[in-house]
Amino acid sequence: MDTTQESSGRSKIHSSAEVDMRKRAVAVGIGNFMEWFDFAIYGYFAAIIGTLFFPSSAPGVSLLSSLAVFAVGFISRPFGALILGPIGDRLGRRAVLIITVFGMGICTTLIGLLPTYDAIGILAPALLIALRFVQGMMVGGEWSSAGIYIVESAPAHRRATAASVITGTAGCAFLFGTFTAAVLSNVLNDAQLSAWGWRLPFVASIVMTALAVYIRRKLGDTPVYEKMVRERGTNRVQAPGAAVKRQAFITTFAFSALFGVSLYFFITYANNHLVTTVGLPKSTALWLCSVSLVLYCVAHPLIGRLSDAWGRRRLLLGAAAGLTVLAYPIFLLLNTGNLVAIVFGLTLLGVLVAVTAVMDVVLLVEVFPASIRSTGAALGHNLALAILAGPGPFIAAALVREFGNPDLPAGYLAAVSLICLLVLWRTLPETKDKDITQY
Repeated sequence: MDTTQESSGRSKIHSSAEVDMRKRAVAVGIGNFMEWFDFAIYGYFAAIIGTLFFPSSAPGVSLLSSLAVFAVGFISRPFGALILGPIGDRLGRRAVLIITVFGMGICTTLIGLLPTYDAIGILAPALLIALRFVQGMMVGGEWSSAGIYIVESAPAHRRATAASVITGTAGCAFLFGTFTAAVLSNVLNDAQLSAWGWRLPFVASIVMTALAVYIRRKLGDTPVYEKMVRERGTNRVQAPGAAVKRQAFITTFAFSALFGVSLYFFITYANNHLVTTVGLPKSTALWLCSVSLVLYCVAHPLIGRLSDAWGRRRLLLGAAAGLTVLAYPIFLLLNTGNLVAIVFGLTLLGVLVAVTAVMDVVLLVEVFPASIRSTGAALGHNLALAILAGPGPFIAAALVREFGNPDLPAGYLAAVSLICLLVLWRTLPETKDKDITQY
């Protein structure tokens, strides 16, 4: 009888933990979806925003200006990391999640309400740049904090699967953003889309913001953080040495650069490349990107489960090698103009990006000690994205415009991937079984 009761008690505890984990996954996933939808829709309407806020008669200049402002959202990420990272280590992971989702939602709504250059002159692009800067700061805290929260809350044997919630919902946000842009492009004519249609998803984000803030306020903090708080007054929580910090930062910079550059080639640049360089209609390009994004989203939970079984190192090094070798063939496929070839190329790129995405989130937790995890992960990740990923779409478009070769963007993707592969080969240990409660 006692054995039966003990077994029943363990079953109830396990069931309760599973329910709590699902609640946390839903709460973080909804907020993460909203935040990345907000950030993504700017990329999908970059061409329209460029003509409205940076008018120019020279071909391609408005788009380049708009993509440069897209990069501003990355340049500001390290500033967000400097502010929000320490808050996560001192006040908790939950506190950062509330700040980021609120700040992102407000900025996105205000972008949707901004007057254009024709209405208020130079003040229009200045305000756009300022709002994009704050958006970038919020994203600088969201990705790493959401990842830390969900992975620290997960069972040890399911950490990569938990990480795929963050990457998968971000992928779904990009997919929904693409779908929204495609629908608007089909329903509205060019004049309507430029006049007011592009504003609709920006302004509508305020509803999702309110929902996400409400849900996240009800969260508790992670077991790892709560344990650290209990032991903070003792001598158990000690700052890690300089060598540990340096190794973790270099490794993080490399896998975050690999993820960030490949992601924004896939998410942001590919769509604009298909329209401005390959010459496809805007709606066709958006639908093609949507098909590949569906497969991209499906891949995340599968990659998470695979990583929990096989580990992190082999998968990430394989993805880095794949991006190095296949970058040029992928662009050859895109530049054929053949719809089947384009979908195949985008899907191939998307699967490789999905691997780097899931590995990025779980490794942000596993390579840093718990006491500096929020600060270290945010800084390493966001510096990589600010320096290499954010300017990626701008560099790609500039290469095509300057030299007239539509395959040249592949060189940037391949070069970054090769460097990251070499760095990670030397610095990345296998972390699947690491104790993430260590300080």
